[in-house]
Amino acid sequence: MKLLMFLIDGLGDVTIPQDGKTPLQRANTPWLDTLARTGVNGLLDPVEPGLACGSDTAHLSILGYDPRKYYRGRGAFESMGAGLDMIPGDIAFKSNFAYMENGMVVLRKVDRDFGVFARVLCQALDGVKLPSFPQHEVAVEHAIDHRCGVRVRGPQLTDSITGTDPLKDGKPLVYCEPTVDDEASKLTSKLTNELSEVFHEILMNHPINQTRIEQGTHPANCVLLRGCGSCIKVPTIEELHGFKSFLIAPTCIIAGIGMTVGMDLIHVEGATGDYQTDFGAKGRACVQHIQSEKYTFGFCHLKAVDDAGHDGDVDKKVYYLEKIDAMIGEILTVLRKDTTTEYAVVVTGDHTTPTLYGDHSCEPVPFCISSVGASHAVVDQVTTFDEIAVSTGMLGRFCGDQVMTIVKSFMKQQA
Repeated sequence: MKLLMFLIDGLGDVTIPQDGKTPLQRANTPWLDTLARTGVNGLLDPVEPGLACGSDTAHLSILGYDPRKYYRGRGAFESMGAGLDMIPGDIAFKSNFAYMENGMVVLRKVDRDFGVFARVLCQALDGVKLPSFPQHEVAVEHAIDHRCGVRVRGPQLTDSITGTDPLKDGKPLVYCEPTVDDEASKLTSKLTNELSEVFHEILMNHPINQTRIEQGTHPANCVLLRGCGSCIKVPTIEELHGFKSFLIAPTCIIAGIGMTVGMDLIHVEGATGDYQTDFGAKGRACVQHIQSEKYTFGFCHLKAVDDAGHDGDVDKKVYYLEKIDAMIGEILTVLRKDTTTEYAVVVTGDHTTPTLYGDHSCEPVPFCISSVGASHAVVDQVTTFDEIAVSTGMLGRFCGDQVMTIVKSFMKQQA
């Protein structure tokens, strides 16, 4: 039996006051409902109950890597996913192009639709020299939209520092400080502050920003350095769980996590990790690779639903849930015709992103595991896939570190 896991970023939500339904309850999702009806269901706390976790810690936890032990900041994952290699001793930041005026970060995200400009600005920042730190090298690579990865390589670096991101618009740029009282932390914080200043000087004088100012558009004159992280050494998915795995995830931070745990990253033309992503292409890639002899585990990350939650757009969240449902339906239709292989199919999320809040929150997310082609299926009484219905499922409520154990147990029962 092979395993195919669909992780819908920001899947969970809360009830909307107008009709008392969540976006998932509003959405027409016949294929997700079919999986719920033919499998077992429950509620998942991606890391632990009551924690509004990030995608990075949630993915680590769900894949069987305790974030309390392994997590060293998301910067390394973002930068690796963007294409920057990491070696022990490097540090990296998950970074935003922002608009700053007189030391005040007016806009943390200068413009979401900023990819064309961001790539050019990244080239201008890549390889910049720091006057006070001549032994250190800086590399910058565009990630997506207004985001980029920033890597620093050199002696005596540590991730035990704060970032420069104030986390809210209209707040002063944060001065980076050490979180540990040692020489490496002090040096790294000083380097980070100088890096922030040098980036600002270059961006202020760049032709793109000069043109934006002339046109009355906010310049991208600041890079917010956040989530400082170093590369981690962990057992691979194959070593930990026995699966030969692939990952479809154009979102850089998820791609970086997959690379860290030894998953093969599959590039899919048209898969962008945003509202414009080609779900059909992602679905076809899932089928192609999970049906190959090379892989026994496929992981497909789906992002647009989370963006809709952050944008506070209920209708858009419903729309993309239905788009994902249709994609999964196309995959299941193909897998059902495969008489040679049995499949376990998991659908869940990494956190809730309620449209009412516009940010991550602590509610658990729906979880379902079903089988395709199995001779004897295990089912519970759940008939629809949503936050309320799955709460009555056989699996109950559980934490992320139990996911792979549950999945492997389910697969053994189906065999």
